[in-house]
Amino acid sequence: MNINLTLIGQSIAFAIFVWFCVKYVWPPITAAMEARQKKIADGLSAADRASLDLELAQEKATKELQKAKEEAAALIDQANKRAAQIVEASKEDARSEGEKLIEQARAEIQQERVQARDALRAEVATLAVAGAEKILETSVDAKAHSEMLNKLAAEL
Repeated sequence: MNINLTLIGQSIAFAIFVWFCVKYVWPPITAAMEARQKKIADGLSAADRASLDLELAQEKATKELQKAKEEAAALIDQANKRAAQIVEASKEDARSEGEKLIEQARAEIQQERVQARDALRAEVATLAVAGAEKILETSVDAKAHSEMLNKLAAEL
């Protein structure tokens, strides 16, 4: 065997092997590499989009939290104002109730005063009649003189 013939045979076999690889082996490998490259690119873009979405969601959450804090502060202010109104209304009701009680007490005092004055007048009239009886040593008719005593008591 000749070295040249062996070299030519090996060259032909190598050429067939190269043609076979280029025709049947290389396309699936390049397709798999391109698919993998596309998958990685899609993953990176999805990660970028997810990062952007995360930032937007964080901003939105921050805004919502701030809005909720403002609403809570407004509700607390409103509740405090309402509480102050209720306290003021209660104070006003208590004042008016106190004034009613004072007026009622004054009316009772006035009524008791009138009753005491009438009782005192009746007692003074009785004492006057008793004193007159003692002075005159005679009986004075209380029925006949009651009208005169009432006039005298009214003048006092």
